[in-house]
Amino acid sequence: MNFRLQVIIAIIILVALGFIINMIRKKALELRYALAWLVVGIGVLILDIFPVLMTRLAAMLGIYSPMNMLFFLGFCFSLVIIFILTVAVSRMSIRIKDLTQELALHERENKETD
Repeated sequence: MNFRLQVIIAIIILVALGFIINMIRKKALELRYALAWLVVGIGVLILDIFPVLMTRLAAMLGIYSPMNMLFFLGFCFSLVIIFILTVAVSRMSIRIKDLTQELALHERENKETD
């Protein structure tokens, strides 16, 4: 990878990280969900600055090409994000059900007192 492309990728990653941090600051994105994106962004930035790390990591894991390693890491990251979001949706679903039942009980009590 040539130096020019590395600089362009680094700038894009820094802008994306700045955007994520700004969204956290404005409370548009919760920190617990943004942490994975921040870690991945910093990791990709490190791999962009030191491309030899990706080649060595791929060789250590027995992966033929650093590009295949990048796709593998992207796939693993996607699975982690999907799992985290599934857990969050499940918790919210349970909480919504509990709140709905609690609201129904309060409405029933209000009707009985009227």
